[in-house]
Order: sequence, then structure tokens, then C-alpha cells
Amino acid sequence: MGLTSKLDKLKLKPSAETDKGRTTTPPVEVEEDTSDIDEVDDGGKSILSGIIAQLRPGCDLTKITLPTFILEKKSMLERITNAFQTPDILLKANETDDELARFLLMVKWYLSCWHIAPKAVKKPLNPILGEVFTCYWDNIANDKTAYYISEQTSHHPPKSSYFYLIPESKIRVDGIIIPRSKFLGTSSAAIMEGWAHVTLGERDDEVYIVNQPNVYCRGILFGKLKYELGDHMYVKCPKTGYVADIEFKTKGFISGTYDAIEGTVKHVDSPDVLYTISGKWNDVMEIKDQKSGKKEVFYDTTKAHAIKPKVRPMSEQLDNESRKLWNPTVEGLKRRDHDLATSEKYKVENEQRLVAKKRLEENEEFHPKLFKINDEQKSSDGDSVEFIIDKDIDLSSNAEDLRKEVLSIAAILPGQNPSS
Repeated sequence: MGLTSKLDKLKLKPSAETDKGRTTTPPVEVEEDTSDIDEVDDGGKSILSGIIAQLRPGCDLTKITLPTFILEKKSMLERITNAFQTPDILLKANETDDELARFLLMVKWYLSCWHIAPKAVKKPLNPILGEVFTCYWDNIANDKTAYYISEQTSHHPPKSSYFYLIPESKIRVDGIIIPRSKFLGTSSAAIMEGWAHVTLGERDDEVYIVNQPNVYCRGILFGKLKYELGDHMYVKCPKTGYVADIEFKTKGFISGTYDAIEGTVKHVDSPDVLYTISGKWNDVMEIKDQKSGKKEVFYDTTKAHAIKPKVRPMSEQLDNESRKLWNPTVEGLKRRDHDLATSEKYKVENEQRLVAKKRLEENEEFHPKLFKINDEQKSSDGDSVEFIIDKDIDLSSNAEDLRKEVLSIAAILPGQNPSS
């Protein structure tokens, strides 16, 4: 297949803006985006200087009390859903028969989400042990639906486990994020360990294994705060043998530019580069066929349309669900009342410490409620997923049965009980 025909498969038709003939669901909570305000002014800097005495090169930032102005107004469990806000590309990949064209679409889908983040430097709230976040989409292409379930399965080290399903297309994602924060002298780094496995049930359970770039925060002590994505992101498909290696390049002290990427697509049986990918992860990315030399726009984030998840009303949520748990803290952040936000955040964290102390005194072990240890996690490449959803989800089942299975795990829809 030539470059033109193969790249044509990567182009998506615009998705419908309205739901045609769809039965509407009860009102849901859609997050108000107030996270782009950069609150790091001179006053913020003076607050930041208060933690300098705590910092040592190489120290673990989980031991450091960070000022609340740097916090995003959502938990890490919810932040993960950014990866699922461009489902049209994922669905197009699933519908594509050619293996290489399908792989390129999977790479495009995974690259399409990193620009979905606050423009200011913001760190998501650290989930407490046992915290849960669920959400759904009922407005993706062709009347399809998607469901997301996540739980904080470990606190030391922090481990966020998640599950995503599109029943109609038999697409499943199992993943875990293990952030490890370090202070590097004049910057901090969030080393984002963990992998996700994307399974295409309609493609004989073809699996795509992906990780994510690390996050660097520059200017902690001097200059303006700026975050960068850095290091290597991989997309691997063991069944077809295609591998993408995308390097997120950080700006050098003297030369270079912000937000650049450089990547290659190869087959494991050959050293030859099939395609190169370049550009900026938060602007325009291009793809070049190494054989023909032709280059085209791969993905333009400036034209992207993110579909945000929907969440059950706060009144229906349990105390350990992210939005209800952190609501008082988030309200303080929205008002830019950092004394209130700090106080409410302390209440949540102190309660967690008391619960952990009691569990230790009673010699009890914590066990996740929604996830279980993955018995098939052993991998020589270290790219396995430690926890998977505690439910036997058979992608060979029909869409309605899959929907019932996922809704039986936890409450996701408005008015729904976990067993409904």
C-alpha cells in the first residue's frame, strides 16, 4: 500500500456534534475548566520559597508539602481520562484492516491526548488509598459509549489502576500509573512508571502496549514555572511486530526548543525506519514516509476536539469517590482561597493517616475493592500491568452483555446502583 492510501486511512471524518435520536440521561456533572490560570505570581513565589528548605537533590517529593496554588482541580484518577478524550481516532484504528495503517492510527491516538492539560503548571491531587473515580461517555462516534473505572490500589508507592471499555467496538484498556517524584536541583521530575494494554477484541484480541513520557517542572527556584514532557514513549504491538519510539525532547540550557518530539516507526524484524514523526506534541505533528520521502500532517492539536467525560451527580457519590472526596479542596482552589484549600486538603490527608495507623495496629492489609493482582503480569520486558479489573470481561461477548458486566462493577451512570 502506498503512502497516500495508507495516510488517507489516518484521516478522520468529523464526528457529529449532536446526539441523533438518543435518549437523554439525567443531568450530570461536567467539569468547569478553570485550570489555565497561572497563579504563580510574586506572592506565589514567596510561598514557594517557604519549601526550599525541605528540598535536597534526589529527594522524594512525596515527603514535601507543596503549595496548593500548584495543584490541579482534579485527582490523578480523573486526570488519566485525558487519554480517552479523542476516541474517534481509536475507533478508526479499530476499523482499519491494514496492519501498518492501524498501528499508525494507534500511535496518532496516543499522541493526541498530551496537549489536553492546563496551560499553567499544575499537579493533580494525589489520590488516597482506596479512592475511586468512575465516568462515562455517551456521545462518541456512531452512538457508541465508553466507561471508565479507576482506583488507587497503593499509596506507598502511589499506584493508580484503571480500566476503560467501549462495548460496541470491544475495545478494552487496562493500565496503571506509578508516578515517582524527584527534586533535581532547579527543577522537579515526575517519573511516570507503569504501562497500559489496549486490546482490540474485534482484531483477535490484538494488544498495544504503551507507556507515557515523564513530566518536568522547570523554574522552581528561579524564573517562570514551566512544565515539559520528556524522555521516551513507546507503542508496541507484539502481534504485528510494529514498534514506535517517540522521544519527547526537553529544551537544552542554551539551544533547542520547547515541546518538540522526534520518533520512529519500525518493525522488530528489520532495522529500517518505516516512518519518522516530528513536530510539537501540543501543536502540529508530522509524519514522513522514509521510502518515498513524502511528509504530511500527522495530527494538528489546534483542530482537536476533546470529548470530556460525564460523572454522576455529587449527591450520588460515595465519600471515597474523587470529586466528592476532594470537593472542599477544589472549591478553595476555584476561589483562589489557598488557606481554605490547604486546610481541606490536610483534613483528607490526615484522615488517611489515621486510617492507615488503625490498619497497622489491627494488623490488617489493604485490598483494592475493584481491582485484583494480575496473575499474568510476568513479562521479561517489564511492561505488564500489575492490577486488572476484578471482573471477567470477555470481549467475545455482545455489546449489551459487556455493558452489563462493566456496570455491575461500580456505579457509573446517574441513578445507577453498582448491581443494576
